[in-house]
Amino acid sequence: MAEHDAAGAVRATPEPGRSSRATWQRPWLTALAGSVTALVVASLAGSALGFLDKAACRAGAWNSAFGEFQAHCYTDIYPLYFSEKLSDGQVPYIGHHVEYPVLIGGAMQAVAWLVQPITNPSVNGREFFDLTVVLLTLFALAGVLATGYLAGPGRQWTALLVALSPALILSAFINWDLIVMGLVALGMAAWAARRLVLAGVLLGLAVATKFYPLLFFGPLLLLCLRAGRMRAFWITFGSAAAAWLAVNLPVMIAATTGWDTFYWLSETRGADWGSIWYFFEFQRWPLVGATSLVSLNRMSLVAFCLACVAIAMLTLAAPRRPRVPQLFFLILAVFLMTNKVWSPQYVIWLVPLVVLARPRLWSYALWQVAEVGYFFAIWAYLLTEVGGPGGIGPDLYFAALLARFGAVLLLCGLVVKDILRPDTDVVRSAAEDDPAGGVLAGAQDRFVLRLRRA
Repeated sequence: MAEHDAAGAVRATPEPGRSSRATWQRPWLTALAGSVTALVVASLAGSALGFLDKAACRAGAWNSAFGEFQAHCYTDIYPLYFSEKLSDGQVPYIGHHVEYPVLIGGAMQAVAWLVQPITNPSVNGREFFDLTVVLLTLFALAGVLATGYLAGPGRQWTALLVALSPALILSAFINWDLIVMGLVALGMAAWAARRLVLAGVLLGLAVATKFYPLLFFGPLLLLCLRAGRMRAFWITFGSAAAAWLAVNLPVMIAATTGWDTFYWLSETRGADWGSIWYFFEFQRWPLVGATSLVSLNRMSLVAFCLACVAIAMLTLAAPRRPRVPQLFFLILAVFLMTNKVWSPQYVIWLVPLVVLARPRLWSYALWQVAEVGYFFAIWAYLLTEVGGPGGIGPDLYFAALLARFGAVLLLCGLVVKDILRPDTDVVRSAAEDDPAGGVLAGAQDRFVLRLRRA
């Protein structure tokens, strides 16, 4: 049978007991399929560009500091294959202490097992890098698709700003950070889908990859407190703790001193390139310039804690409950701005959260320019440090460092403005609460901090 629609077109009428094909041809399904395809293609293209950026190193430039800095193709992955004794067949943590949490050590070992039969294990560092790139590409793809899901119906396309982020492409294969980016995005997507246990497991695995996702449980606790959804928080947090213990406990028992290398190393390292504290030390600013490691750790911690208190007050006192990505971005941004280390690849942590917290092109583009500028500046500065020609001096380098710091600070200010004035939030202005909110979306406030006005 057939019937005509309002426009006069003939469309099939389903026979009794049979489903209509039209059910599977709804416009929103077609748009969703199209956006997924576009995001997959864009993500793979971005990873391919990141891989091509490492071409000079794969040709041998990474065998000298001069070559890899001049070609801005530095990566930790290649040298760590040798320095972490993977080339000698040693197992991370047990045979050799590793400076990363256990899932990165596991990723190292898994890829090392795959490449060792290919050629002589003592020389196949390039194959180790190439297979690691394949692994990281899969997590990048997962992170892009999860970001598209978190953006909400009709805004999946904003995830293209993750897939084709210039700063992410340039930094993609410096280290293993794409793994944690993918896990965090998937964990947030599971939370948005109200799969609380799955969200906790994914976020717990993210903490076992890089420690920073632990920060997100603070804002999540406050949001659940304000919305009266504490049961959802404890289920998620408990699942995260269980997942973290499941992958950490065996290593803790089998190789305690190897397992805790990451934690004591974080405590004992000084101000590193990229950090505002490095700028203060170099310029010998009063009080914060020339100081001991103990004082540096204390000042960094105090600055971060003060920022956390401000974020907590904002969360509980804002006229409308902030969106999950807004607070996740703020807590991570202040962590980076107050931390002793801010490596170029840490931009990977921020990109999905910036896109979700404030999906506006001009502020995103300004920040990307600053991040790309810093990416090239750090290698040119290090080129000078190793005595190579063509580098830059401290003045230009610190200008790039401060520009990046200022761009992230500007984003923080804009996100805070959107929280205090929800009508300026492009997501809220579309009459939505929070596509990434999960059980928080549409919930009534149960606890709000009332601040007195002067």
